[in-house]
Amino acid sequence: MNIAHEQLHPFSEEMAKVVIGREKEFKLLITALLTGGHVLFEDLPGIGKTTMVKAFAQGIDSKFSRIQCTPDLLPSDVLGGSIFNPKTNDFYLKKGPVFTNVLLVDEINRALPRTQSSLLECMEEAQVTIEGETYPLTAPFIVLATQNPVDMEGTFPLPEAQMDRFLMKINLGYPSQVEEAQMLAQVGDEVPFEKIEAVFQPDRIEAMQKCSQQVKVHPSILDYITQLAQQTRNHALVSVGVSPRASKALYKTVKAWAFLNGRDYVTPDDVKEMVLPVWNHRLILRTEARINDTTTEEILTGLLEHVEVPQEQVIRG
Repeated sequence: MNIAHEQLHPFSEEMAKVVIGREKEFKLLITALLTGGHVLFEDLPGIGKTTMVKAFAQGIDSKFSRIQCTPDLLPSDVLGGSIFNPKTNDFYLKKGPVFTNVLLVDEINRALPRTQSSLLECMEEAQVTIEGETYPLTAPFIVLATQNPVDMEGTFPLPEAQMDRFLMKINLGYPSQVEEAQMLAQVGDEVPFEKIEAVFQPDRIEAMQKCSQQVKVHPSILDYITQLAQQTRNHALVSVGVSPRASKALYKTVKAWAFLNGRDYVTPDDVKEMVLPVWNHRLILRTEARINDTTTEEILTGLLEHVEVPQEQVIRG
């Protein structure tokens, strides 16, 4: 159980060769990978989202592909399609960038809805259907999508049902002044991706996925998760609370988070740490909340303060 926990430090050291001060975010990406989930980055341009994703793919010894979304991007540009070969007088499959391990979908909200929806099958079932034929994707497979929350002109916001397909939404924010100075000194000229050595190989990731599924969850933790879910559905400022799928997502995530912290059981602190990244994009707020600039993060933080926390000594026992 401690092997993955012990490898997190070397992994963070490798990531720090190109990305400064994002240890927790990289740990969240590993957590998502262990649960088979996908991550949406919502932040300003130039924060380092693409650099993070490329470094992450290098650190897990996986194939990386990138899709730059634009309004003229077609589903076939994502998935691939049949191409006619005049020499053989036959069709062959040209695979799209989705046939990879780590897929960066840059500015996903700039793609048309039909192109956005072409990702649903591969995100949910790790497979692609092209012209009636189904093709499995190679494990591990994770979609890391980005969107810019400021420049919304000419964009197509993801519908709520598709937002719910992302396990987490991560907001990076600006680095501190110290971190930014260190970044300029260390990687100011050119990002040295070639210096990153892989720490987690695909076979190790598969073994870690199976181990994380064996993490114990005490019945009181289950009650804690479901109480929080119920509170989101009954909150005065929330129009639509989290779905049962969201509760299941949190359940899977806290198990993987506990595993990465070297434990074979989940604690209430695991739930508290994972509620925001797993649920902050799943709430639909009422008009009053938007008028008062109340955020989903504030609502979830308030719920964590008011819902009774299980006693940890009971959980360990």
